[in-house]
Amino acid sequence: MTTPPTGGASRATPPPPTTEEASTGQLISQLTEQVSRLVRDEARLAQAEMTQKAKRLGTGAGLFGGAGLFGFLGLCVLVATFVLLLDLVLPAWLAALIVAVVLFAVAGVLALIGKKDVQQGTPPVPTEAIASTKADIATVKESARR
Repeated sequence: MTTPPTGGASRATPPPPTTEEASTGQLISQLTEQVSRLVRDEARLAQAEMTQKAKRLGTGAGLFGGAGLFGFLGLCVLVATFVLLLDLVLPAWLAALIVAVVLFAVAGVLALIGKKDVQQGTPPVPTEAIASTKADIATVKESARR
């Protein structure tokens, strides 16, 4: 009967040396690894921020399109109202006027909502990622001065 092997104790990698014990080469290697991880994380943050802003811009543009459509329909109904008014069919022109007012009100509401979404999506720049990167650069510069 043999005893099972000791499960890789000889294969375990030693823990990285502390900053005080590390050689210059090890410190540079750690710095390179950390900077590259930082750059990847900042790129992911910028991508997520740009995706969110693009969605807001798309929604705002769609709502502006809807507002334009309802405005056009309101204009068509208003024209029909004047035609019916000239024809002196009182109940018909009054009904058409009411429909035109409702369509213009819908167009106004959609335009205001679209404007708000476009303002929230602009400028299409990853401002949070840029600010975070500037803070990281300032921290690295401050640490390098010590």
